[in-house]
Amino acid sequence: MDDTFNVESAPGAPFVAERRPEPCAMVIFGGTGDLARRKLIPGLYNLAKDGLLPAACRIVGLGRSVDDAPAFRALLKESTEKFSRTNVDPATWDELAARISYVKGDLDDPATYNGLRKELQRLDGEGTGGNRLYYFSVPPSSFPVILGRLREFGLIYADEANGGPWSRIMIEKPFGRDLESAKALNKMARSFLDESQIFRIDHYLGKETVQNILVFRFGNAIFEPIWNRKYIDNVQITAAEQIGVEGRGKFYDETGALRDVVQNHLLEMLALVAMEPPVSFKSDDQRDERVQVFRSLRVMDEHEVRANTVRAQYRGYRAEPNVSPTSRTPTYTALKVSIDNWRWQGVPFYLRAGKKLGKRSTEIAITFQSVPLCLFGHDEVCQRLEPNVLLLRIQPDEGIALKLICKTPGEDIYVSTVTMDFSYQRAFDRPQQEAYERLFVDCMRGDASLFARADGVEHAWRFIDPIQKTWDRTDDPITEYEPGTAGPKEGDELILRDRRMWRPLT
Repeated sequence: MDDTFNVESAPGAPFVAERRPEPCAMVIFGGTGDLARRKLIPGLYNLAKDGLLPAACRIVGLGRSVDDAPAFRALLKESTEKFSRTNVDPATWDELAARISYVKGDLDDPATYNGLRKELQRLDGEGTGGNRLYYFSVPPSSFPVILGRLREFGLIYADEANGGPWSRIMIEKPFGRDLESAKALNKMARSFLDESQIFRIDHYLGKETVQNILVFRFGNAIFEPIWNRKYIDNVQITAAEQIGVEGRGKFYDETGALRDVVQNHLLEMLALVAMEPPVSFKSDDQRDERVQVFRSLRVMDEHEVRANTVRAQYRGYRAEPNVSPTSRTPTYTALKVSIDNWRWQGVPFYLRAGKKLGKRSTEIAITFQSVPLCLFGHDEVCQRLEPNVLLLRIQPDEGIALKLICKTPGEDIYVSTVTMDFSYQRAFDRPQQEAYERLFVDCMRGDASLFARADGVEHAWRFIDPIQKTWDRTDDPITEYEPGTAGPKEGDELILRDRRMWRPLT
């Protein structure tokens, strides 16, 4: 595509100047695991390459599957060369590798934490200043054990008053598997740490296009006046994957599309689209408004769950390794969601997420109302007019597109649909950070804007729980769909009943 973009940056200082991240010792629990090798260490490498990782920052891996630090570094170098978004520069890697150490041990063994304490004390002498960031790339069942041992050995601090050293934890989603477990996890975590020290990750919030939603909405005066039920017909939010469970059968079969994607990723994107303007761009001001959206979600009763949700599995899912042959876990789900507030009353939000679909696509499509009066001849002519659609592409090819109606050149009036398309990659001559890179830096700054807060997590589960519980207690057969398609026909019927259609996935 030969699009030309004229990008004009506003002169002067940044509108929001971010603080430089502070040096710290970053401890990765589960340091030899898949997430650390695929995302975390490649992300830290790219931060170092871009000059965003403080020189005094140190990385400590904690695991069981390798014996010592040299073997750990060799494992990480191999995975970084495979998964980094940029080519690995040997000199940069060597500089980062010199900052990586390793502690071998079991998560519940006191000797492990005694060894970790000695290592962190050594690193304090290299400039980490006593600051500690603990990354929990482990199952939630391990959290109480880890936090208890960290406190027992004096490795976490309950507050950061008077500018002293800080300790923070980063926790992977899903945070709990229902409302009850999420509340228990929140209560447990707050018994060790202040809420300001707990950073719950939803990596979608670290993506550039997701971050841009607020700037796009509140920085362009032409959109905010029409960002409501008077002008918007419906909103579609899609997270479609072409891959299956990819060796994660045991985890996925206990989780499913509703818990794995909708409860966090899709609801967080919905909140950014639907939230009211925050008082400021400060962390809690933004998160206050997102939580208000979660509070406004209409909780469904059993009848509404049956009418407004769809669940299905791709054909062959039950034959995947570590998946139960009688599994009822959905790999696809679609929902019609209502927000009961002044701005959005009556506007349906359609959410769908699935694996082994026809296209990899995460996007938000905002469809505006149709024209109220036909000016171009017979009714059948106007019926061919498509409504305006604002498309926010999260991945791949992050960008924004706006579909408009335009006259085709010529004497007769023929109406065509044209799309104005903006791509981050084509418009800006600078690489985009991976989500984890941005989230690491924000945590080092103590900026929780892009992280989930305890009350937001609990309100999201209050909406999800009745859906999951209704599914669990019904014996309705699980619909199957063919891999490589747009999903089950029931997903199409959900939106067709309202005389609307999903955006195509094939």
